Amino acid sequence: MTPIKELSDGSEFIGFYLIKESEIKQTNTTPPKDFMNLTLADASGQVPAKLWDASESDKEQFKALTLVKVQGHAHLYREKLQVKINRIRKATDADGVSLTDFVRAAPAEPAALVARIQETKDGIADADIRTIVAYCLDKAGDRLLHAPAAKSHHHAYYAGLAYHIVRMLELGEFICRQRPFLNADLVKAGIILHDIAKPEEMVSELGIVSDYSQSGKLIGHISLASLWIAEAAFMSGIPADSERVLALQHLVLSHHNLGEWGSPVQPQIAEAVALHYIDSLDAKLQMIEDALDTTASHEAWTPQVRGLENKAFYRMKL
Repeated sequence: MTPIKELSDGSEFIGFYLIKESEIKQTNTTPPKDFMNLTLADASGQVPAKLWDASESDKEQFKALTLVKVQGHAHLYREKLQVKINRIRKATDADGVSLTDFVRAAPAEPAALVARIQETKDGIADADIRTIVAYCLDKAGDRLLHAPAAKSHHHAYYAGLAYHIVRMLELGEFICRQRPFLNADLVKAGIILHDIAKPEEMVSELGIVSDYSQSGKLIGHISLASLWIAEAAFMSGIPADSERVLALQHLVLSHHNLGEWGSPVQPQIAEAVALHYIDSLDAKLQMIEDALDTTASHEAWTPQVRGLENKAFYRMKL
């Protein structure tokens, strides 16, 4: 079987893949004909694919999160690789393949990641801050074991959110040692809470986001997390106007930095500035790492990375 990352222009291939996304479209011909836009995925990456002249049976069978066996041809279209599907069928038990084998996941055990987050929470010295963080972690619950951090931009895979938080905590620990004027409790809490409502915002299965929830569409994870902090304070008898509650809400509300990026306020305390740049650094480096990991080893350049001004990145041969 050919891993998706090893497909190149002109590749003829046969293999098992997961349908990550499925969409029924129509051609502009007269009369119009139905075809399907699919995203095929495995643990190495994903690629857009087209199934032309889709039958009613095709449209019924080949939905998202379906394992399929595909015979196809990879080619460049507008300088991007895509696949023309020649033959396709659903995988069966006799094929001996499992759905989880084709799902991208964080490079660490989810339970270990969540345990690291809980350990950090337990190490927060300020009792009120620790109580609020614990309440919000409880609201996220077991979803933290599998939730992605985003639909597509960064850490968009199984347990991606927990992995993102842990990597940020590592950066935060270093920065707090280097800049001891920072309140380490606030930095740790801000890192844990900044995306804590992502599992509420996105509808996902096996780390694959199929849609945004009603509250995700109408409120969004930033505002949801701020509401969770206020709820935690109320339920724990902590005054809503206390400096600790205001600081935690400000950290969450400002971590995207700009209004056009989703933040209603800009960072105005030192810990919020630190949080924004820790988040941005981890997210951007992960985009590059993911692009390199999902690009064939013989390719010198990655595809363009949408979250990084559509720049491609070069693989150094050092």
